[in-house]
This record gives sequence, C-alpha cells and structure tokens, in this order.
Amino acid sequence: MTKLRDHGGGLDAAVRNHGGDRADWLDLSTGINPVPYPVGQISQDAWTALPDQGAMTRLLEAARKFWDVPDEAAIIAAPGASALIARIPSLRPKGSVHIHAPTYNEHAAAFRASGWQVGKAQSDAQVVVHPNNPDGRLWTESDLTAPFRIIDESFCDTTPKETLMRLAGRPGTLLLKSFGKFWGLAGLRLGFAIGDPGLVSELAERLGPWATSGPAIEIGARALGDPDWAMTARKRLAEDAARLDRMMVPHGQLVGGTDLFRLYDVDDAATVQNRLAQHQIWTRIFPYSTGWLRLGLPAPDRWAQLEAAL
Repeated sequence: MTKLRDHGGGLDAAVRNHGGDRADWLDLSTGINPVPYPVGQISQDAWTALPDQGAMTRLLEAARKFWDVPDEAAIIAAPGASALIARIPSLRPKGSVHIHAPTYNEHAAAFRASGWQVGKAQSDAQVVVHPNNPDGRLWTESDLTAPFRIIDESFCDTTPKETLMRLAGRPGTLLLKSFGKFWGLAGLRLGFAIGDPGLVSELAERLGPWATSGPAIEIGARALGDPDWAMTARKRLAEDAARLDRMMVPHGQLVGGTDLFRLYDVDDAATVQNRLAQHQIWTRIFPYSTGWLRLGLPAPDRWAQLEAAL
C-alpha cells in the first residue's frame, strides 16, 4: 500500500484517536468551501454513457469563459488537479526543478518520483502555488524564470484579479485549476490544465480517453457557467475568513492564507490541535513548523462549535 503524504483530511483517523461520532466532528483541516455548489439533477446519460465530445466541449468552453483563458492557450479537463500534478514531470527530460517551499507537497513528490532533482534556484523547471498553500503568498510574472513553468492556481478562484492566466499562452507554461476547492465539490475529482498547446496535448495523451467522468463534466459545465453563484460565494468566504481571524486574535498570530483557509502561529500547534480535537474539531498542522496551525472555514451552522471550543 502506498504511504499517504502529509495532507489535510484524515478525519477517520482523528475519530479513531479521539473518539466521538464522525457526524459530530467539524473538519477544518482542508481548504474546501463548506457551502458547495448545488449540483441539482444529473442526466441519466451522464451516468450510463461514455462522455461524448459535445459534453466535453461545453465544459471546456465554460471554463475558457469563466477563467478568461487566452485564445492561444489549450485546455483539458482531468480527474482532479492531483492527476495532472503526477504526470507533469514526464513532459520534459528529467533535470532540476525549483519548487518554492513550503507548499503543497505533491509537486515535489511527483518530480522526485520521475527522477528530477528538487531544490535548485536556477533550474530547468519551476513550480509556484499561487496563492500559496499554506501561507497565501502571491507570485508575480517576474518570479517565473525557468523555461518550464507550472503555476498551480488551485486556490485562486477566491481572488480572480490575482490570476496569472495571461501567461498561460506562453511556451513552456502550464497553469492548473482545481474545481473541488472553490466550488466545494472535492469528491467530484475535476481539475484543468491550461497552457502551452504542445504540453497540454502531451498531458491529454498521458491521461487517456474518458479521463473525466460524465457527472463531473456535466456539473462542472453547469457551475462554471454560473458566475452569479461564484460572486456570492466570494463575498461570503471573504466575510467568513475575516470572522475567523477575529475569533483567533486571542489564540494566535495570523501568518496568511486565502479566503478558503487561514494560517496562524499558535506557538505549539500540536497541543492546540489536540485540544480542539477533544471538542471534535480537526485542524491542520505541518511537519516543518511547530507553530503553524491551518484552519478551514466552518459551515454556516457550525461556527458555534468552534467558538465554544476556543
């Protein structure tokens, strides 16, 4: 069995270690919108037929419009951004890659698994997570200097004005989008690669036919074609992130984050995580920091549980 790397989630293990019923637990260990997009009815064909080209075209056209993808950039859908991250290192001959850390650890794991050297500042490839997970750092065009550039915008849909999408049409560039986080449908497993047509075409070959499920295609097209929902969600998430910051003032110093998660320095993060777990609240700590505690946002009806625990 493959050993899982350090991530948020893992609520089942928290329940085993700390007790209680799973339904009573408040999982704040991930950065997933707690008010998901209402998926509505799914057509029978989406479940029973192989996804056709017409359905995929509708999804990709909706994605192009929603993210204002440059005409010269190509786009494909995949079963989650992680499926793309795992395949990207094979697109170029192995060499050295600079991954600005600390950040989402699947990027380094994927490059290492493909035989790349990770760590050099002047490298053949470069990965930035924009905004960064977990501290929310934003990058600029001048930060991207390698000939092969991966821009992971999995958390950028809360702040669309910060996107680097304008760079997606440039040679050697791939930009990643995750559907599950902002739309709160992580279990749907839907992600997108946007960028250099040659690289995107190679990625499509590695994914193979029918990589994205019929329900994911249908729901994704519906959600990406609903800008009013996105606007309302951004407003609520910004208000909730500010509310969480106010609640945490007596307990830790804000380090950064996005409107989907907040990062605090609480001196002894493991102790705070354990104390909150005694109240059936699961949070995220990091192996490289003894003080960093990351909290996602509670659902509208679960704030009282966090407030009482704090």
